[in-house]
Amino acid sequence: MLTASRKRSGVLPGFGLTLGFTLLYLSLLVLIPLAGLPIRSTSMGWEAFWQTVSDPRVTSSYRLTMTTSFLAACINGLFGLIVAWVLVRYRFPGRRFVDAAIDLPFALPTAVAGITLTTLYAPNGWLGRPLAKLGIPVVFTPSGITIALIFIGSPFVIRTLQPVIQDLDVELEEAATSLGAGRWQVIRRVILPYLFPAWLTGVALAFARAIGEYGSVVFIAGNMPMRTEITPLLIVTKLEQYDYAGATAVALVLLVMSFALLLMINLLQGWTERRIAH
Repeated sequence: MLTASRKRSGVLPGFGLTLGFTLLYLSLLVLIPLAGLPIRSTSMGWEAFWQTVSDPRVTSSYRLTMTTSFLAACINGLFGLIVAWVLVRYRFPGRRFVDAAIDLPFALPTAVAGITLTTLYAPNGWLGRPLAKLGIPVVFTPSGITIALIFIGSPFVIRTLQPVIQDLDVELEEAATSLGAGRWQVIRRVILPYLFPAWLTGVALAFARAIGEYGSVVFIAGNMPMRTEITPLLIVTKLEQYDYAGATAVALVLLVMSFALLLMINLLQGWTERRIAH
């Protein structure tokens, strides 16, 4: 009994050492750098802090960043689910090429992606020219920012869903069909509940990635204050003006907003997993 108890008490071989290394690793790379934001912001005083973060130019950048990031995450959530399903369930010519191209936003430098998207969607570009004839401007508009965020966020949803779709037993769908369920009932009662936690995780990752994106957006946005100026770009502008306290204040608000939204999504994901388990 004593031997069994000792075996159960250790989660991993060398658990104490690995836990200490994990905490040290996270502290050096995540916790300490993030703690520097509120510490640096307190140096400017509450009145100056509030004046900085409530400036109309800053609040406009927050609104634009959150709106375009949320819209891009929703679009990626819809089409990412379709793409992941097609890549897993169907075999077609060029499938491996398409599957490899999904990871292109990971490998491509964000600045290169921004220049490429700006060239394609410019009024004289391959994609921008027909849109311009229809009266739909893309470059230097919120629509262009959304397109750039869709590009960099799409792999998160697809790659998160693919292994879950592979683990989804086709026999579950066949059993539901044999019991008289229609195709939409199978999708709504069997497939979507099974995929929802992973889908929500992918959308949250795409949303978080979009909030802090800079390189692929800076060229296509145009950096017009109160119109197409995103928050990461505003932070860089303040840093170039040597306004370090103002930059950290704006970054701190963005960090708090991002953390609160991600926490809500994680709580919703946990509630969904418990509901499915029961």
